[in-house]
Amino acid sequence: MPNRNSPLMKINVIHTLEGRIRVHVRGLKYLGGVKARIIEELIEIEGLLYVEFSTISGNLLVKYDPFQLLELDVISAIGIVLGQYSLMSLQLEREEKNTNIVSERRLQEESVSTFTKRLLITSSALIAFTLKGYHRRMNGGFRGIMSLPSLLSLGLSTSIFKSGIDSLKYNKKPNADTLTMSAILVAVLTGRSMSALMTILLSDVAEWMTAYTMERTREAISDMLNVDNQNVYRVLEDGSLEFVPIEDIKVDDVVSIQTGEKLQIDGTVIMGQAYIDQSAITGEYFPVSRSEKEMVFAGTVLKSGQIHVKVENIGDDTTVSRIVHLVEDASSKKAQIQTYADRFSAQLIPLNFALAGIVFLATRSITRALSMLIIDYSCGVRLSTATALSACIHNAARNGVLIKGGNYIEAIANSDSVVLDKTGTMTEGKPRIISMIPFGDSDEKKLLEYAAAAEEDSAHPLAHAILTELRVRNYHIPKHGLTDVVLGRGVQTSIDERVVRVGNKKFMLENKINLEVSKDLAETLDKRGESIIFVAEDEQLIGIFGVHDALKENMKKALNRLRYLGVDDIRLLTGDVAFQAEKVAVRMNMDDYEYELLPEDKAHTVLQMQGNGATVMMIGDGVNDAPALAYSDVGIAIGNTRTDIAIESADVTITNDDPLLIPSTVVLVRKTMRVIRENFISVIGINTVGIVLSALGFLPVFWSSVLHNSSTIIVVLNSGRLLLHSFDRRIQQ
Repeated sequence: MPNRNSPLMKINVIHTLEGRIRVHVRGLKYLGGVKARIIEELIEIEGLLYVEFSTISGNLLVKYDPFQLLELDVISAIGIVLGQYSLMSLQLEREEKNTNIVSERRLQEESVSTFTKRLLITSSALIAFTLKGYHRRMNGGFRGIMSLPSLLSLGLSTSIFKSGIDSLKYNKKPNADTLTMSAILVAVLTGRSMSALMTILLSDVAEWMTAYTMERTREAISDMLNVDNQNVYRVLEDGSLEFVPIEDIKVDDVVSIQTGEKLQIDGTVIMGQAYIDQSAITGEYFPVSRSEKEMVFAGTVLKSGQIHVKVENIGDDTTVSRIVHLVEDASSKKAQIQTYADRFSAQLIPLNFALAGIVFLATRSITRALSMLIIDYSCGVRLSTATALSACIHNAARNGVLIKGGNYIEAIANSDSVVLDKTGTMTEGKPRIISMIPFGDSDEKKLLEYAAAAEEDSAHPLAHAILTELRVRNYHIPKHGLTDVVLGRGVQTSIDERVVRVGNKKFMLENKINLEVSKDLAETLDKRGESIIFVAEDEQLIGIFGVHDALKENMKKALNRLRYLGVDDIRLLTGDVAFQAEKVAVRMNMDDYEYELLPEDKAHTVLQMQGNGATVMMIGDGVNDAPALAYSDVGIAIGNTRTDIAIESADVTITNDDPLLIPSTVVLVRKTMRVIRENFISVIGINTVGIVLSALGFLPVFWSSVLHNSSTIIVVLNSGRLLLHSFDRRIQQ
């Protein structure tokens, strides 16, 4: 039986008989929700007679007709069907791994100002109570609870008590707050309310630093997406404009946006036309035209024109806010090391209760037993990962790299293989038309206008080259029908009831267009390093374009630095022709390359590499690379042609089109993992010493609290070093 770390969808044959085969596929345990559909799809295959599988064991039994199918045919058929569900299985596995076994307070939901007020109250109270002599042990029991220090301790612990009780109620297990709650309650009942206040104070210091780091992270992401307007013009019923704060705008209001203004809302244009720079959200290089009934998004800039927009999303519902919240997902976005820390700390909490009971039975000392409750590993271990990961995400965002969650930090750190797209990723993404050759009765004007009509709505870099040349020559796009995009092939539309196709050689051949007339010229352009775009009208080729897109200056340096950092497999996957792919692969000294690939072909290669044990980092522009970005261990979108698909599909988005930010990000995340390991050692070491000294009676309750919470503060400060990490273009280990 394969181990639990074997590839999810790998088919392992358990036993075979003639007409019968049983296999094990680990990913089947996550596919119970689509079990009936999988069985139905397999049964539809001719020759398969019976199919059944168990989501508990992950075993699949198939009976087949040996006169129609060979054993290898059956295994291949199973692989094809299950391959469609590989991404679903992968996502469900990640969610299961990251499921919290106890509930914890989400510190990012508590503001820094809240913790600041608590710190001021607690520290002021400690000073005042000490001056009044409350630092000496007071009476316990009911009289102890009614003292001012005790009442303040209980009042400040409301959120801790709620979290601790909720964990017992809903998870049936104690969490770190349950332990802290118990320690505070015992301290108050035994007249040690000053120790309880000190526990709360030091705990709040650590949590304030954590909340501060998370708040700075949100601010950095918001700044990166460039949203800072505070007021907008609201259109009143009589058509007049009212200048109001953004907070006063509601859904279904109409706002007026003019040249140079940033949008603060998502909505639909109801009047006017404008060119909008969407690069902050989609990364699209050219401003896009927006008119009536088309959507516009917060965080974009109106470059020219004026529009009235009906508000659909405001505040936290806007596209920008949703992107900001992506990094705060505390379940499926957790790093495995963070999940491990949470589980490890949760498992140690019962140990503290057990130690407290054992120490009390052995010594009859409530003081020593209380120290066992105050000194725990869980708080420091939990914050040691959460703060470090948040600080890493903040530093990256401040430098134009959006990392959507802690799990991607760990994936980047562990990556040993890199897969890259070519156009718009390794190249500048600003291709220019070098050659324009019409055939037959066509001329350059007709060739360019027909191609622009088909490419008008495309975000592909080659489309930008055609549209740019059209504008330079002051030609106009003719009226045309709807555009049909064939991914990895080309586009087509209709002009005067004639079909116009623009795309690569494979697209033309699939539509039975004779390319003989272009053969010699195409070979010549190929040798000059130009990408070939074919243009056909109905079944006749009317011309070709030769387009050149220069390689990014820093891409070679970036790949060299990735190799220095231990990445030993770098591959090129492109939809371009063999000659272009080979030229780039050789120049960049890549380990392998594949060409003329469809988006699903790229995803298949990524899955194949993962099946061989590789941890794959996919770097693409998010247009044709969306499936591969989703399937990879970590997908990075970079390039001037990134689209909104990149924001959704990629795990990391680089807004600054500089490939040297990729190795810089790798250096940062590896440093983050080192900091987390240092934090683990510090928390476990310091608290173990504290537990031993407390059990032996050498450490009073007050100093037990100081020691324990100091260890938590130390790891948070250590994590804070990541905020100061120099995110420059040099390799720093």
